[in-house]
Amino acid sequence: MSEQRSGFPRRDAEGRILTLGDLLGVSLAGLVIGVLALVLFEWAFATMGAGGFGRTNGWLAVILPVWLFWDDFRAWEFGAARVVAALGGLAVGVVAGLLAAGLAAGLPPLLSGALAAAVFTVVYAVIWFQGVHWLARRTS
Repeated sequence: MSEQRSGFPRRDAEGRILTLGDLLGVSLAGLVIGVLALVLFEWAFATMGAGGFGRTNGWLAVILPVWLFWDDFRAWEFGAARVVAALGGLAVGVVAGLLAAGLAAGLPPLLSGALAAAVFTVVYAVIWFQGVHWLARRTS
């Protein structure tokens, strides 16, 4: 397995992310950027008097990680391994995120949603990466 190019995340010749650490690092960095963008928009709208701070749904912070996950999904050749791993990760990730949001229900939507998005991101990344590699070895 040769690397495609230097940079981060490291990818193989087909464009697939090489390590779970790279996937987690980049997806969590994207999540932090998403949360910071939401906080900035919330602050701007709150200072203009367009509502209270913290009312935006924090789940929106998951946009950049999902984009990364989609890019890695597309890099894998068409087959059952990528579909099963993606659906399994999505199902478990959403349930884990919703449980986290439920446990943080007393917090403002921005915080509880951001926590839920973080839980989803970590759970999905682990299940996707481990699952697609394991299933690809079994089906190839």
